[in-house]
Amino acid sequence: MAKPRKPWLDLTVYFAVRIVVAFLQALPLEQAKGLARMLAWAIYHADKRHRNVAHDNLSHAFPELADDFAKRDRIVREVLIHFCSLLVEIVHLPRVMHSRNWRNFLDLGNNPIIVDALLKDRPLMIVTGHLGNWEMAGYSLGLLGFTTHAIARTLDNPHLEKFLRNFRERTGQKVLAKKGDFDQMQEILAKGGTIATLADQDAGPRGQFVEFFGRPASTHKAVALLALEYKVPMAVVGVPRVARPMKYQVICEDLIDPLDYEGRPDAVQAITQRYTSALERMIRKYPEQYFWLHRRWKHQPVARKAKAKPAHAA
Repeated sequence: MAKPRKPWLDLTVYFAVRIVVAFLQALPLEQAKGLARMLAWAIYHADKRHRNVAHDNLSHAFPELADDFAKRDRIVREVLIHFCSLLVEIVHLPRVMHSRNWRNFLDLGNNPIIVDALLKDRPLMIVTGHLGNWEMAGYSLGLLGFTTHAIARTLDNPHLEKFLRNFRERTGQKVLAKKGDFDQMQEILAKGGTIATLADQDAGPRGQFVEFFGRPASTHKAVALLALEYKVPMAVVGVPRVARPMKYQVICEDLIDPLDYEGRPDAVQAITQRYTSALERMIRKYPEQYFWLHRRWKHQPVARKAKAKPAHAA
């Protein structure tokens, strides 16, 4: 049972966040990023638990780094700098990026596959992960006139939830609650809409286990199930930083058509493995921009017990 919320505490935290946001927005971007680097340094030294999680994840994902603490530690530090800088960029995004200068911040690449998929008269699922700046992707698509629906976890603090939702929806993107809006997701796909989701989070003991960096990773089944039920193509996308101070590129690593898997008894597992492998390929190119602090492999498959032999068979 969840603990009851304390309204006064929620409001205090909200005002504190708004003050910090206003302060960062008042600073030039590079100066604000200097503070982000200081924050990353502080988190590295203060948060031993997540630092150790990142080291453990990297040791398993890149066996060649298992005995090289210095190289792993460099990546951990770069990950913290990246995500602290990412927070600063998100704060500055509404003030620096608009419909006339978006190309200064986002490169759609030479492959028009994602734009073609968005323009087709079919529903679309954009599958991404905690790589690069995934928030910029949804924000930019809204600037370009595409209406997308992002699946996101609802924050416990209602004031912060409203604040973040207003940011995400200011360019036309719509936000769907990860829990509670499933019927709406089905309706959107049935009408040919576009849904975007982060698909690299641990799904618990009942998730679909697929290989991710050489280890079983529990992954949500709903992505593949929706694609199969509504025959929705899936674009596996990443948005890594390719230049400083704030230039990202949209990469479509794979485009999966569920029609290719119709009739297969292992369709859900096969599709889930395919988009997970696509995410892995992108992460391998930009390991310092992935959220290794998350316990992605928290749950593992339960070993099946061998059936006991009858006594007379002994």
